[in-house]
Amino acid sequence: MGHLDHAAFGWLTPVLSYVMACIGAALGLRCTVRALGATGRSRRNWLLTAASAIGTGIWTMHFVAMLGFSVSGTEMRYNVPLTILSLLVAMVVVGAGVFAVGYGRDRGRALVLGGLTTGLGVASMHYLGMAALRLHGVVHYDPVLVGLSVVIAVVAATAALWAALNIRSPVAVAVASLVMGGAVSSMHYTGMMAVSVRVSPSGEALPGATAMQFIFPLAVGLGSYLFLTSAFVALSPTAREREASASAQRPVESVAR
Repeated sequence: MGHLDHAAFGWLTPVLSYVMACIGAALGLRCTVRALGATGRSRRNWLLTAASAIGTGIWTMHFVAMLGFSVSGTEMRYNVPLTILSLLVAMVVVGAGVFAVGYGRDRGRALVLGGLTTGLGVASMHYLGMAALRLHGVVHYDPVLVGLSVVIAVVAATAALWAALNIRSPVAVAVASLVMGGAVSSMHYTGMMAVSVRVSPSGEALPGATAMQFIFPLAVGLGSYLFLTSAFVALSPTAREREASASAQRPVESVAR
């Protein structure tokens, strides 16, 4: 068995991956809150932004954490199409859960359906990302820990969507995001604890791209997207602020007449 190191760079990758998960969660929750206060095309656009933010945050969290993952006795590479597919799956499935909450008439049923769908999307992204891993050896999983990681993902997603439905205060959303970031990180490392690798030393070149060739640049790009989108959302007026602005303009228009 190869020795697995989940933090080859010390606390750097676990902390940074947690930060990315929190940013994605915070942005997704804020966008979902905005969506619930909007109608028509505006609601759809906010929900799309929420799905992309949560999906991007989860994916970036996973692969930033994977930068610190190493197995003794073998190098590692990543299958590029599968890695990109894991990102798309995260966005699409999380999007389905977010839209279920955003348009569901029965809040309780929408929360259960949305939490289950989003949680399975998180788990699917994680294990698709692991399927993209290429090394000299065979990867095995502990089914009990795999099942536990899926349960954590579903519970975390349901709790996050409940927060989006019931919390409006920015401070409360920030606290919920910290909790969701911790839950997503816990899901990731629970899933990684399920992994064992039987190394088969070989001199053959592995297919795929190294983490620094592909994962690192993509993670930096997606992280930049999260920061820029966060700035856009922070500067965009809320529905309440637009109503206050419109109310303030009415007396001025009446006087002008």
